[in-house]
Formats: sequence, C-alpha cells, structure tokens
Amino acid sequence: MTPEIENAFAAVRAEFGTESITRVEQMLEPGGSERHPLQKAAKWIMPGLSPTPWHDPYAYPELAPVVHELEASHQTIKKELKAAWAGRREVFSDYEHYLKRQEDWQALYLFRKGSLDEESATTAPTAYQVLKDVAVDTGRICPLLECHFSTLLPGAVIEPHCDLWNFSINLHLAVDIPDGCSITVAGETRSWEEGKCLLFDYSFEHEARNAGTRPRTCLLIDLWHPETTVPERRALIALITEIRRLMGEE
Repeated sequence: MTPEIENAFAAVRAEFGTESITRVEQMLEPGGSERHPLQKAAKWIMPGLSPTPWHDPYAYPELAPVVHELEASHQTIKKELKAAWAGRREVFSDYEHYLKRQEDWQALYLFRKGSLDEESATTAPTAYQVLKDVAVDTGRICPLLECHFSTLLPGAVIEPHCDLWNFSINLHLAVDIPDGCSITVAGETRSWEEGKCLLFDYSFEHEARNAGTRPRTCLLIDLWHPETTVPERRALIALITEIRRLMGEE
C-alpha cells in the first residue's frame, strides 16, 4: 500500500477502532478471499458480504427509501426521459464500460466522478432531484461510481461480464421497457417490470439484451452494499481514489 492509503486507513482505525476495516484489509491480502465461481472475473471481493446475486430491493432499510421514491416518481421520470431522447439526443453518449465502448448502449449521466452532473438538473429534473435527495445527500450512493439512464437500442446485447467489486450494488429503475428485454445474473434470467426496481450484485457474471423493437431504458444507480459499514466505506473511497490517481484516471 502507498503511504497515502496507509495514512487514510490509520485515520479510520483511530476514529472507529482497530478492527473497523478488517474486511477491507483482508480483501487486499495476497490471494484475496474465497469467492463464488461466477465472481471470478471481479477485481475485488470483500469478504463477509452475502454472496447473493439477486437482492430484494425492498428488504434493506437503508435502500428502501431510494426504491420507493424512484418508483413513486416513475411516470414523471419517464416523461422527462422521453422528451430528452426526442429533443436533446446530444446529451446522450455511447456508454463506455470499463471493458469497451458500445454505440448501441446510450447513457445520460446524472452522477459521476463523485458529484452530480448539473446539466442533468434541467434535462431530467425529477430523476436528478430524487437522486440528490434520497441517494446523494444521504450518502447511499457509492461516490466511486455513477448514476445514469441506460438505453439499449433494439438488438443491443451486453455480453456476459463481471464488474469490478462487490462492495457496491446496482439498482435499476425500469423506466421504459419494451417486450423482448431481459437481464441474466449468475445464470438466472429476469425481466424488468416497468415502474419497478431490480437490485443485484454485479460482481457476479451478468448480461442483458434488447430483442424488442424500440429502445429499453433503465435508471441505474450504484449504491453502497447495505452490508458495508461507514468505516469500510471511508477506507474504500480512500483506497480506490488513490489507485485511480496512480493509474492516471483522476
């Protein structure tokens, strides 16, 4: 570890106790921790988090307010999204996954690089405000990642892959869902129900497809895994931020 990471970890231990970030430290040990076969391609697996691919979006008191507020606002969010897609297509961009860039996967960002995207406050005001009120201001969003409208064009396929880690979790609000769309996580395929949320651990292998005749849009939010603690989150932010700095990504 670099001195910057060591100092950050020491500060967290001093505030929360010597054992407060043990799981983060175990994650960094040579060989890492045991993991499910369908998590093999993930970069980091923090031990002690339930190895559950699909989660009940209503089951966690920390996350339930986010789910309920998004679902209650669905119709307005959908209306504003459709207006942006029809009249302001330039605010959408090809989605650049850490694996590759896809032209048939379009994104409109509300949050990235640790802060809200202020332009989206006028493009998608309801989604922006809900996100700010129930996820950003409350610290439920994982600031290391993002929130965006994810639009798969007809025929688009997201190939099977694992995302980087298991200490954040992916929430989908199904905004506009044509027939023929599905998502598979750890071998289990489900469909989105428009106006409802799905929640899954994207360190497990997953894929998605739009076999329909019009675009499929979900609002994706990267939230802290509800089984992580405040000191662990602080340590993880310091760790990943420093790694990104060293890699020239900041």
